Amino acid sequence: MAGFDKVVTSYAEALAGLTDNMTVIAGGFGLCGIPEGLIAEIKRMGTRGLTVVSNNAGVDGFGLGLLLEDRQINKMIASYVGENALFEKQLLSGELEVELTPQGTLAEKMRAGGAGIPAFFTATGYGTPVGEGKEVRQFNGRNYILEESITGDFAIVKGWKADRFGNVIYRHTARNFNPLAATAGKITVVEVEEIVEPGELDPAQIHTPGIYVNRVIQGSFEKRIEQRTVRG
Repeated sequence: MAGFDKVVTSYAEALAGLTDNMTVIAGGFGLCGIPEGLIAEIKRMGTRGLTVVSNNAGVDGFGLGLLLEDRQINKMIASYVGENALFEKQLLSGELEVELTPQGTLAEKMRAGGAGIPAFFTATGYGTPVGEGKEVRQFNGRNYILEESITGDFAIVKGWKADRFGNVIYRHTARNFNPLAATAGKITVVEVEEIVEPGELDPAQIHTPGIYVNRVIQGSFEKRIEQRTVRG
């Protein structure tokens, strides 16, 4: 990797510098658009004490659920966690600290963090446990609570295509939280299905400009379905 060329050829190189007790922001929604290979590499590395920010925590045995198996995550900041029995067990036993955040608020926390905005007011959560202990202000007769933005030491992201300069395109619903996560990491690593040469991507179709991306790696993906329902 040199100059504008952000391609790395190994997962070890992709996550070089990730150490214990860091904060990792992960893209994905359920099992859709998750950075499978990067998560597997964190498991292989054995990095511990992590704070992980993601919409949810995968499922048992896949996605971020892999990191729960070895208790590599100390704190989870998420909005939906209902598909993971091990997550529930660790939460109830006190092994895992959990900060549940409304989904739109979580998205805005990432976006604001990436934009350099330290905090913002939102009406979501006012008058509920979400708003307890937070500053309240009134705008146009409505109460709002102050939410702090989120940034991470690393952001791990799944894209569809990227060029060597780190410009990224996401595909359909796999876009989800990934563009937001990509802006909010001090080091942003994107794994993609295909890497192309600069100039091959339509500039009007690029979702994440390369300025936000530090490393790009081409991976292979299982793309597991979270819940499969078929007719009897």
